[in-house]
Amino acid sequence: MGKKLIKLLVILLFLPLVSLADVINIKGSAPEVYVVKKGDTLWDISSLYLDKPWLWPELWRNNVHIDNPHLIYPGDELRLRYNAEGEPQLEMVRETPKTQIKLSPQGHKVMKQAEPIPALPWTVIQPYIENSSIMSDEEYQRLPHLLGNQEGAVRYVSGDLVLSRAARRTPGRYNIIRKQNPVLDQYGNLLGIQIRHVADAVPLESEIEGQHLVELKQANFEAKRGDKLLPAEDIAPQNLELHPATRQKGQIVDSLEQHQLLGKYNVVVLDLGEREVKPGTVFGIYLQGPDIYDGESPKYDKENGFIQAVFDGGDEVAQPFIKAGEVVVFKVFEKASYALITRSTKVIRKGALVAKP
Repeated sequence: MGKKLIKLLVILLFLPLVSLADVINIKGSAPEVYVVKKGDTLWDISSLYLDKPWLWPELWRNNVHIDNPHLIYPGDELRLRYNAEGEPQLEMVRETPKTQIKLSPQGHKVMKQAEPIPALPWTVIQPYIENSSIMSDEEYQRLPHLLGNQEGAVRYVSGDLVLSRAARRTPGRYNIIRKQNPVLDQYGNLLGIQIRHVADAVPLESEIEGQHLVELKQANFEAKRGDKLLPAEDIAPQNLELHPATRQKGQIVDSLEQHQLLGKYNVVVLDLGEREVKPGTVFGIYLQGPDIYDGESPKYDKENGFIQAVFDGGDEVAQPFIKAGEVVVFKVFEKASYALITRSTKVIRKGALVAKP
């Protein structure tokens, strides 16, 4: 059987794996009553009830009292019930409004809206949302940069005043960033430039057009001449709405921690951009074993120095893709996106396929 036909059969075998209709199946271990706690995530609570946490909204579909199933708060009591047709659904008991009243020493009332629990662990993804990014090389080159300081130094730390080159002074603060590595897809096409957050910087007043001083703050690394200045944004925790991927397919092309072996709560880069996905998109992760050359003594590709050309009479057999976990997109760029591995049953590596969960 020819190589192309074998691979076509593998694809056909894989399609049913990712095209089965979603069915609400409650875990046998699901609690009848659960009280939401501070530190919970929507994904973790969903996983208590469902093998497919992205189907969480389906549990609320018959509950007219729930406006948004993605917004639940510490203290909410969740009760598992079954309707007359035997379909599972969740009810919520919320005895107190989600507004806290705080009294200052002067006795003034300050109203503060309580925060809903996040969909994903904010402490894990916050550094990447605030400080990491992928941009085009052209966009990176257009950013203003550090020139030097009065001591003639080429490296700078917190507290240093450094002259920068910019068309105009930007209010607020900057992130000082540096090009880290190119992000490439499986064919070697450039998806963007991965940048590293080096330090924060605060602009100072200047009378010279096109130049101004910045003071370095909270340096993670030594800043260098030529490092770029990117206006910083204050980003609050995101209330992601989880939704499964449908026809989108892509690959894990990089790891932000630069690990070779990946697992739960590692952050990865997908070769899918803003046209294909949005924050909250859930993918299954699929792995494929090495090709097998069938013959009198079957061999794995590259097994013990095995060379295909000298393997007499063997047909190449491509193995099927097997699901090994899930990943959720949380930050999207033009041609790529960041995603968090939320579940893995095997070690994940770069090159793994992502598709409908």
